[in-house]
Amino acid sequence: MEHIGQHISHSPRRKERATERGELMEYFRDKLNRERVRDGLGSLSMSRMGKILQAIPTKDLYYLKTVCDQAKNFSKKFWWEVSPKKHEQ
Repeated sequence: MEHIGQHISHSPRRKERATERGELMEYFRDKLNRERVRDGLGSLSMSRMGKILQAIPTKDLYYLKTVCDQAKNFSKKFWWEVSPKKHEQ
């Protein structure tokens, strides 16, 4: 007997929830988690990444991506740019 899910096509009501912001969050999470695993730290979840980036507009995430990609150490640059205390006058 086959499972009922094989006979039901994917519902058209179910929308793809992919967004630009979500794709950028996944990009940052993947890059950071590679370095975190190497250093013996736990990996970041998407919900944690959302909390870290919640105050940053999407257009600024593109800038952050560019700056971090050009940096020698992606993780170090990311955490420095995201920390508001580093940018106070």
